[in-house]
Amino acid sequence: MAAHQHPVTPVRTYVYVFIALLVCTGLTVLAAERDFGVLNNFIAMAIAIFKALLVLLVFMELRHSTRMTMLTAIAGFFWLVLMITTFMMDYWTRMAVVLPVPGK
Repeated sequence: MAAHQHPVTPVRTYVYVFIALLVCTGLTVLAAERDFGVLNNFIAMAIAIFKALLVLLVFMELRHSTRMTMLTAIAGFFWLVLMITTFMMDYWTRMAVVLPVPGK
């Protein structure tokens, strides 16, 4: 009976991913220094999602995992998006009326 063998990831793959993460970190710094108006958050989130996908697929070995493990990771990501969306819907619908404080 043969044991389940995972493919061995070459060291150069880890080096390439490390360099890509460093480049993305530099892009994040550059994006933070520039004003893109409404697109600031979208650009930052796109870079962050790309970096997270690199870490998930390469360092956490999700690309060689079973479908159930992939489904669990996707469900966790979906839950995170759902929680952030719910929080932002609550935040955006609050009234911005500032009531005067007596005594000030």
